[in-house]
Amino acid sequence: MRFSLNIPNFGDFADARTVAKTAAAAEQAGWDGLFIWDHVVHDKRVQRGKPFGDPWMLLTAAALATRRIRLGVLVTAVPRYRPEQLARQVATLDAVSGGRVVFGAGLGGPADDEYGSFGDTVDRAVHAERLDEGLELLTRYWSGETVDHSGAHYRVQETQLLPATVQRPRPPVWVGGFWPHRRPMRRAARWDGAAPLFTDALHGVPPRPERLAEVVSYVREHRADPEAPFEIVAGGLTPTEKGKALDIIGPLADAGATWWDERQLQSGGFIDSYEAVTRRLEVGPPSL
Repeated sequence: MRFSLNIPNFGDFADARTVAKTAAAAEQAGWDGLFIWDHVVHDKRVQRGKPFGDPWMLLTAAALATRRIRLGVLVTAVPRYRPEQLARQVATLDAVSGGRVVFGAGLGGPADDEYGSFGDTVDRAVHAERLDEGLELLTRYWSGETVDHSGAHYRVQETQLLPATVQRPRPPVWVGGFWPHRRPMRRAARWDGAAPLFTDALHGVPPRPERLAEVVSYVREHRADPEAPFEIVAGGLTPTEKGKALDIIGPLADAGATWWDERQLQSGGFIDSYEAVTRRLEVGPPSL
């Protein structure tokens, strides 16, 4: 199992210098990855008055401050982007980082705030269509080959985007979504990893091992090759005492988790606190 830290792109972490410091400290403390959120306003009522940073610029600062850890957005709201713009951002970060990008993908939300605020549709079926079509286009752009495409939402005419990503054939794609909804995990099964959230374990609350085992079993059933490498991300807040952390993470590893993503409680008031995240990261990742 590998271990990452998860931070939002608002509050203290809207500042690229703070994200760079966090990434460097995480690498020094032995963590394997740093993942950041992708929000424009999040929940406008709750987060009103807070600064937000662009996740790709924040991760570029993190890439320049580190050498080893994996970096990514968990998850990228693909339907909010033009695929060609997003392809360039990811390829640029992959180059700057020396091939350390993980591309997390999902619908993004809340829909009313993140889409509706800007005159876009809040229809989740349309967002899902854009996500699937967008992911296919991204992989073609990242290849460096010429793309012709005529789809329900996007058109491309004989366009080549260079350079291709450093990672070949592309960066790993992890798909997020809420379990027990099946469609997001069927989508994840077509790619390289699943980052499920759980309706009965909100951000920062570790999922129950039996619930994660349901996801692992379901994804395996829908994989074209069940034996091919595939990442399963579980996350939550763990105690700083390594023995107590093991009590939480051990059963999830047994259930099939390959990454533990350390997250502050969304309801705890510290989700965007540099001080709170630093206290946890300096202890280092849990030991299994």
